[in-house]
Amino acid sequence: MNSPSLYPENERPVEAWCDLHNVHVRLADGREVITPLWWYPTLFQATPAQRNNIELMLAGVHWPDVDEDLSIRGMLAGWKYPQAKVPEKAA
Repeated sequence: MNSPSLYPENERPVEAWCDLHNVHVRLADGREVITPLWWYPTLFQATPAQRNNIELMLAGVHWPDVDEDLSIRGMLAGWKYPQAKVPEKAA
């Protein structure tokens, strides 16, 4: 009997980056997962240089400068930090 892999090949990250508002991760099957940066308070408060120093892992992404890890499954499921708050719009 075959059991499903803990880390499906199609969910393996092959590229990741942050812009001013979102975290982007391109997966091995070509999908791009985009989640709001404010979902992850540590990344939201990091500098652009810290946000873009990224290490790809088998099933997620790591930011060594701020010691932050995100799993691909969590991003696909829409998980955000419980204390994450929508930023107020600039007046």
